[in-house]
Amino acid sequence: MKLKLLQIDAFAERVFAGNPAAVCALERWLPDETLQAIAAENHLSETAYYLRRDDDEFDLRWFTPAVEVDLCGHATLATAFAIFRERPDAELLRFRTRSGELRVRRSEHGLSMDFPLTRPRPIPAPDGLLAALGVTRAQVLDADDYIVVVEDEAQVEALAPDLHALRGFERRGVAVTAPGRDFDFVSRWFGPRVGVDEDPVTGSAHTWLAPYWAQRLGKTVLRARQGGARRGTLVCEVLGERVVLSGNAVLYLSGEIEF
Repeated sequence: MKLKLLQIDAFAERVFAGNPAAVCALERWLPDETLQAIAAENHLSETAYYLRRDDDEFDLRWFTPAVEVDLCGHATLATAFAIFRERPDAELLRFRTRSGELRVRRSEHGLSMDFPLTRPRPIPAPDGLLAALGVTRAQVLDADDYIVVVEDEAQVEALAPDLHALRGFERRGVAVTAPGRDFDFVSRWFGPRVGVDEDPVTGSAHTWLAPYWAQRLGKTVLRARQGGARRGTLVCEVLGERVVLSGNAVLYLSGEIEF
């Protein structure tokens, strides 16, 4: 069997930046074991699979090298980019996912994704979390991830966490965030529990990072940067109980899987 594969750098203005995702168009759903095996072989933080339902509606699923996940922002952006390349006149795409319907449209900021937001709640720091990150003092919030808020961007840049210790915390991942110098806020995201040691740009994490920073800074539109050695940028707009995440994408590789 042959399957077309695209590798796309999401939340990037050029190749070798942002967050790479693999995107595969399917004519029918393959067994979950096959989808997971391809994602493990790709060894990217996410592999997205989509299946056309009609002209602008698609089924969409995401797999890390280890598990299927409920929501992935950068692989959604990459998938929309792939479809828009084939349909240059299209303006809006709708995706049916495990997190409900997601919409992606063209916008002044590139491609814009409309997601439900989650408002994180403050909690006491779980035992060992700050030590695993090498952080001595921080505020901790809870969402699908733990969010660790530190004082400045330099602390985020200097992080060298104990990834083995982070695997022991029962959350999808850990986001560490701070006010930015050139951006409204910056972050890094670690998810060894789901097979992703560090993700360069985690769109889904911004569905709880954006409402936190919007409330703290008194803004509804924010510019964000995420990443360590590899980085990407997003524009986040908080609209009631929704958040619109926008960015650009670049095609890196086009190929074919044989199995």
